[in-house]
Amino acid sequence: MEQKEYEAVKASLKRELLGKLDCGQDFSDRQVQQMIDALLCGAGLAGKLEVAARRTMSRELFSSIRGLDVLQELLADENVTEIMVNGPDRIFVEKDGRLMRWEGRFESMARLQDVIQQIAAGCNRVVNEASPILDARLADGSRVNVVLSPVALNGPILTVRRFPREGMTLDRLVALGSLDEECRHFLELLVQCRYNIFISGGTGSGKTTFLNALSQAIPEQERIITIEDSAELQLKYAQNLVSLETRNANMEGCVPVTVRDLIRASLRMRPDRIIVGEVRGAEICELLTAYNSGHAGSMSTGHGNTARDMLLRMETMLLMGMDVPLSAIRRQIASGIDVLVHLGRLRDKSRKVLEIVEITGFSEGEIQTHTLYAFEEEGERSRERVTGRLVKKGDLVHVEKLEAAGLGQWA
Repeated sequence: MEQKEYEAVKASLKRELLGKLDCGQDFSDRQVQQMIDALLCGAGLAGKLEVAARRTMSRELFSSIRGLDVLQELLADENVTEIMVNGPDRIFVEKDGRLMRWEGRFESMARLQDVIQQIAAGCNRVVNEASPILDARLADGSRVNVVLSPVALNGPILTVRRFPREGMTLDRLVALGSLDEECRHFLELLVQCRYNIFISGGTGSGKTTFLNALSQAIPEQERIITIEDSAELQLKYAQNLVSLETRNANMEGCVPVTVRDLIRASLRMRPDRIIVGEVRGAEICELLTAYNSGHAGSMSTGHGNTARDMLLRMETMLLMGMDVPLSAIRRQIASGIDVLVHLGRLRDKSRKVLEIVEITGFSEGEIQTHTLYAFEEEGERSRERVTGRLVKKGDLVHVEKLEAAGLGQWA
């Protein structure tokens, strides 16, 4: 059977199935699957389609009714890390680190919009022409961004960022070459001794994944509060965990709840650690206030091209939320953050820790930094593969927290 005929048969069966479902009765997923199987058996496809093709059609019909339509196949493929939908018939995926166009398509613009509304409803969010931008998540934790018209000129734009189902660990990061065993031991020690750690990097550098892995070094008995725009962190090991998520205003008059609101609220919830998924603006004021008010061992992430650029961005974000002199802002950053870990995505698409920097203090009007580790390339340079290692550049200057934990200088 040619592809055109296959699609026509599938569309006809879908119309028949929708007619059976539109009877005011609730059907379970199992009942819907049984109805699909019965329709396929009665359609006389035994001589036209092989068994594998009939199974594929059955799966596609179920996904179009109860799943996320053509996206369901991509979500089932663990090698797909990013899905980019630029309208109903232009779908791109990132698979095994490579960006490619996918042959699948939505049957219509209306069906794509239905899937978007299904995703929004699943997170109790609203997206429409009045509020055309949405940050949400799927049931498996994948991050979703939606932009509708009139903001998106070439149709609804849907972007899905996926995370490993089994969760990333520091062991796996070492195995993948993102960091080495020495740095892994060092960072675990910093977490356990309650150093405040900030993770920076560009888009797609793996900040959230790294934060997930690093947080596993937090002792199980501690009370952890996570704060995010759209919940992505998966701290499955934590026993005493509180997960908070922002809320947007809507047409029903719901008051928006921002990251700043949640950080202030978290201070009254007896946290041992506060983990903010990402800071993008003035909420860094509350974050640094928490860092400087006895909530040691907290962590967060932010966008920055280098470790130094991240500090400059922090200054800008603080100026957005505080009317104080720049020197006071720099003092606040220097006293609040102990260590900055910078990640990067290299030309061969690998993600690595590029730099670990200690914030040593404030002097002569500037934030003083000290590089502990830096990634250096080795061998011949090529586009296909980047080889190198993290080279130790210095020892930790502020060892007070190590000493307070009874560990002294790390070894």
